[in-house]
Amino acid sequence: MLYLYGGWPGHRPYDIAEWTRDLLAELGYDVEETQDIFSLDQDLTGYDLIILGWNNALTTEDLSDSQESHLLDAVAAGTGVAAWHGAAAAFRSSLRYHLLLGGDFIDHPAGEGYPQHYLVTVTDTDHEVTRGVRDFRVASEQYYMHVDPNNIVLAETTFSGEHFAWLEGLRSPVAWVRQWGEGRVFYHSIGHTPLDLAGDDVRRLTKQGIIWATRKQ
Repeated sequence: MLYLYGGWPGHRPYDIAEWTRDLLAELGYDVEETQDIFSLDQDLTGYDLIILGWNNALTTEDLSDSQESHLLDAVAAGTGVAAWHGAAAAFRSSLRYHLLLGGDFIDHPAGEGYPQHYLVTVTDTDHEVTRGVRDFRVASEQYYMHVDPNNIVLAETTFSGEHFAWLEGLRSPVAWVRQWGEGRVFYHSIGHTPLDLAGDDVRRLTKQGIIWATRKQ
């Protein structure tokens, strides 16, 4: 599998990479790591999974046409994708990338980096990805997302209305899965810092999401 990470340091990609390595070691995955975005300018169909841990800071940042096409074509042919948190804020100008991912980060009403306390509610307890995952609390950025209605939503959060009164009671997806051709895509919005990912339930969610998304031989 390919693990692409790096970019904007505000999402602490190198610390998150340590957490990810530990998780992948538990799964016994053979991992090729890269911090080179140009690694997407190649035939990616030989990978069973691509983990996207790249981070951007600006809405103008983009994938090249070549990178976008190689990624989407590989997933359509069966390569899986697993991603979390900043992946939904990366490559903001690549519309087809966000079409593949199934969502786009829009805002965190409490503010960037603010440790907002909120509950993640598992809404589909029968899916392979959420099996054994309980509702869990997070003190981190609460992502407001624009999402594809074709996603299979697995978990969500409810906004309190404390910062935007008109959002009170609004539910927003936290984790979902989707199909892209022959490939499977898994995403969740947790992970601004390694501490956000430390709980047993979010770890189980991530691990089972990775397994689900990986191409079956």
